[in-house]
Amino acid sequence: MLLKPSPAPFDVDTHLASIIESSDDVIVSKTLEGVITSWNPAAERILGYTAAEAIGQNIRLIIPHDRWPEEDDVLARIRRGDRVDHFETVRRAKDGHLLNISLTVSPIRDRSGRIVGASKVARDITERKRAEAELERLLALEKQSRQQAEEASRLKDEFLAVVSHELRSPLNAITGWASLLLMRPLDEQTKHAIETILRNAQTQTQLVADLLDVSRIVTGQLRLNVRSFQLIPVIQASIEVVQPAADAKSIRIDTILDPSAGPVAGDPDRMQQIFWNLLSNAVKFTPRGGRIQVRLQRINSHVEVVVSDTGRGVDPKLLPHIFERFRQGDSSTTREHGGLGLGLAIVRHLVELHGGVVNAYSEGAGKGTEFILQLPIMVSVRGQEPGEQRVHPSVGGNLSGRVPALAGLRVLVVDDEQDAREIVSIILGEAGAEIATASSTREALDLMERWKPDVLISDIGMPGESGYDLIRMVRALPPDKGGRTPAIALTAYARTQDRLKILSAGFQMHVPKPIEPTELATVVASVAKRL
Repeated sequence: MLLKPSPAPFDVDTHLASIIESSDDVIVSKTLEGVITSWNPAAERILGYTAAEAIGQNIRLIIPHDRWPEEDDVLARIRRGDRVDHFETVRRAKDGHLLNISLTVSPIRDRSGRIVGASKVARDITERKRAEAELERLLALEKQSRQQAEEASRLKDEFLAVVSHELRSPLNAITGWASLLLMRPLDEQTKHAIETILRNAQTQTQLVADLLDVSRIVTGQLRLNVRSFQLIPVIQASIEVVQPAADAKSIRIDTILDPSAGPVAGDPDRMQQIFWNLLSNAVKFTPRGGRIQVRLQRINSHVEVVVSDTGRGVDPKLLPHIFERFRQGDSSTTREHGGLGLGLAIVRHLVELHGGVVNAYSEGAGKGTEFILQLPIMVSVRGQEPGEQRVHPSVGGNLSGRVPALAGLRVLVVDDEQDAREIVSIILGEAGAEIATASSTREALDLMERWKPDVLISDIGMPGESGYDLIRMVRALPPDKGGRTPAIALTAYARTQDRLKILSAGFQMHVPKPIEPTELATVVASVAKRL
């Protein structure tokens, strides 16, 4: 029987030496005075010194002078029997370049347990540090870029607010005077001229509103005032708005509206904006003598509204992009129809906010266009009750509506623009109100004390001291001096944040310019509790 030879006894020291020799990490030992006693191949490769050059030298050979106190502290801790784990520092190679290293230092004990030296394991983390530095640089650049983008967005919002103010202010006088004139007996030609002026001014007003809405959409600030409502009155109101433009082109608008379509949940004002945009688009692109049809019906679990026309149709290449912002079928200087290319983009966003979808269909040039809007049917009613009105009346009501009686009501109108003061004074004066006007905050405060108005109407954007300054000073007055006078902000600043700021400043109502006579008189009567 053959006996297998016994395996050679395991030599711990030989095995440990093999590990040290083959390690990718720097492994060095030193005395408690810092004299190097061993130096592995990785130390030669990384630090550049051969074992013959390093052994017998003080460890400060590879330590930058400004790091020497670190070494003193490490040796002191080793003498106490402590271990230093993952200490990140810097070492200098033979050629002078610096290395970032992660250092672990352990005490070396003799057979009696006495600490006689230290064993150091160092890992080169230069690449990691370089990557971390690059990441920090990129993060700093990203932060800077984000701050620049936020600043650009803020400047853009401020610019749009100023544009809105500057455009709405002259439109306020145009629409105000035109609305007043239409309330008087006129011959047909004059009436037609004034209606044309008013229609075009309202178109300009809508363009300004579209610009602001697009800004709110991009920044995610567009919100809905959701409640239960029926679609038929909203559709009919939208048709009434575009009817004069349709009549001017002899375009017939037919409706097929199912009264059992059921209520939907959403913002009726925004829904009217959707239909207004679709109908305005249809009127714009339908030739004289054409036809537009609006159909409302219930299909399974949703309500469907179809707006179709016999107009010029849509090029199949453009159809997939028809709801994109600023997308126009013809953007040349010779194009037939104006506009900014924003209406349909706003339609899609508002429909999606209501949980619906909208699609466009056309068989090509000259074959008309069909927009199909689908909205979910409201299953249950929560929050506002059906028919409950919004807190703030919306501009654009029926101009022929009855103006509330304001007889004997004292109204102070504050605006730095003479045209604005004049039109508001005439509107409210014809309703029976007593009017006083002021062109500045100081003049208004003087009238508040002397004249004691029942209602204050103030513009916001005024030179020197703004409407915010005025309402703050008014609210600081004692009640018997007018401190609790109901106040209305009449302003061309129409952003959501402007309205919130106005209401929180102390105004009871916010009415954006351009104003509509019946609406203004109604708001004044409301805050004065005349309704």
